[in-house]
Amino acid sequence: MGKVVTVAQQKGGSGKTTLAVNLAVEFRQRGLRVALLDTDPQGSLGRWFLSRRERLGEAGMEFSTASAWGVSYECEKLKKLADVVIIDTPPKVDADLRPALREADLVLVPVAASMVDLWATDGVFDLIGREGRRAVIVLNRVKAGTRLGGEVADAAAKVGGVAAATLGQRVVYAETLGQGLGAGEMRGVAQAEVVRLADEVLAMLG
Repeated sequence: MGKVVTVAQQKGGSGKTTLAVNLAVEFRQRGLRVALLDTDPQGSLGRWFLSRRERLGEAGMEFSTASAWGVSYECEKLKKLADVVIIDTPPKVDADLRPALREADLVLVPVAASMVDLWATDGVFDLIGREGRRAVIVLNRVKAGTRLGGEVADAAAKVGGVAAATLGQRVVYAETLGQGLGAGEMRGVAQAEVVRLADEVLAMLG
């Protein structure tokens, strides 16, 4: 049975879909079977998936959508087909998020390098705690060497676990997302960032 990674954060624009997509592509490149589950009505993950299929002929991974109440059912199906199931969630914290947290072996909470984004994790961590799930903050859009980045990292460490790997503020993440690709499919610094993060996530999934 596959492991489930849920990406959750109540603040919009924190990079949930970017995180989901890039981990999915990297896991796939390593020969793992991957499934994506989009529970966000905005459907960004679904649009990325269709762009990928159009561009490459096939996406190379499973894809499904679900409303909150359908998450458990879809996860049950996808876990039989994939080594890793990645759930992208809507930017809100309420009862609708709980099924996606309940299914998770690991919850990733993307935080763009601002204190406002970090403050927005309070509700998410409260729900994660109630569901008794393991969670780790992933710092996203980090500007190398900036003091704010360092301050956010320090503050994040007090809130919960923080991944050692971070994603920088790079145009390639947005560009590849729009093209149905992952930044890891391009050579460069972003590829190394995604590889490090994927290593860390797989180690946590055991």
